[in-house]
Amino acid sequence: MDRDEAILRELNLYPQWTLRATPEQPVGDVVAVMPAEKPAAAVAQSEEQVSVQEHPADEVDHAYAAYVAMEAARDEERLPYVDEPASFQVAKTWPELKQQVRDCQRCDLRAGCKQTVLGVGDEQADWMFIGEAPGAEEDERGEPFVGEAGKLLDNMLAAIKLQRGKQVYIANVVKCRPPEKHNPSTEQAQQCLPYLARQIELIQPKVIVALGKVAALNLLGEEGALDELRGVLHDYHGIPVVVSYHPAYLLRRPTAKAQAWQDLCFAVDVMQQA
Repeated sequence: MDRDEAILRELNLYPQWTLRATPEQPVGDVVAVMPAEKPAAAVAQSEEQVSVQEHPADEVDHAYAAYVAMEAARDEERLPYVDEPASFQVAKTWPELKQQVRDCQRCDLRAGCKQTVLGVGDEQADWMFIGEAPGAEEDERGEPFVGEAGKLLDNMLAAIKLQRGKQVYIANVVKCRPPEKHNPSTEQAQQCLPYLARQIELIQPKVIVALGKVAALNLLGEEGALDELRGVLHDYHGIPVVVSYHPAYLLRRPTAKAQAWQDLCFAVDVMQQA
C-alpha cells in the first residue's frame, strides 16, 4: 500500500476517491476523481452516506470572481484587523505576542488550564487552519491539534500535499482549554480574538480554512449553520476563507469525511487562484 492510498484509507475515502497527478499538473496539485467502476450516481447508499462531488472549474471561477467583486466594493469600508479598546493593546511582534498570551488573564479560562496554546507552524505560511479551542492533550503539550484529531488533521494536510509546519500555520480561536469539553462562550472568544487577529496579520496567509462552527462564526462575524457556510468562499479582511468540519467532528461522524475532502479540494482551487 503506497502512502497516498494509506492516507485516503485513513480518511475513509478509498477506493471512492484517489489522488491523480498528470504531466500538466504542477507538483502538489490534487485532483479528485471517481473510479470508472463506481459512477458518481451510485455513491449515496443511505441517509448516512454523503454524496461526493467535485467543484467544477467554472463553478470555482464564478465563486472567485464574485468574491473579488465583493472585495473591491468593500475596500473603502474595511475594519482594522483588531478593534482594540483603549484599555487593551495587543502586542505588535511575535515575541511580544507569545509573551502576552502566556501572561493573559483576560477571562476565567486561564485559571483552569495548565498553559496557553497560541499556535504552531510556519509564521510566514500560505495556509492557515483555525479551530475552536485546545483540548486536554493540547493543554498538556502546548500545541494545537494533537491526539487523534491532530493525527486526522495531519492526514488531511498530507492528502493535499501539505505538512504541519511547512507553509502551514495551525491555531485556535481561544488560546486556553475550556472545561469539560465545552465550547468557548461568546465572551471568552471575544477576549481572545485580538490575539488571533494579530496572528493573521503577522502571517498574512493566502487562504484560511476555518475548522468547525465556532471558528467559522467568530472569524466571519455572522450567524448560520455550518452546512450553510461550507462550499461558499468567504472573506476575512481580504483573505479568502473556506469553512469545513472540525477533525474531532469527523472522528464522531466518519461519513462527513467525504464532504471535508470536498472542502479541501475547494481550498486548493482557491489557493491556485490567490
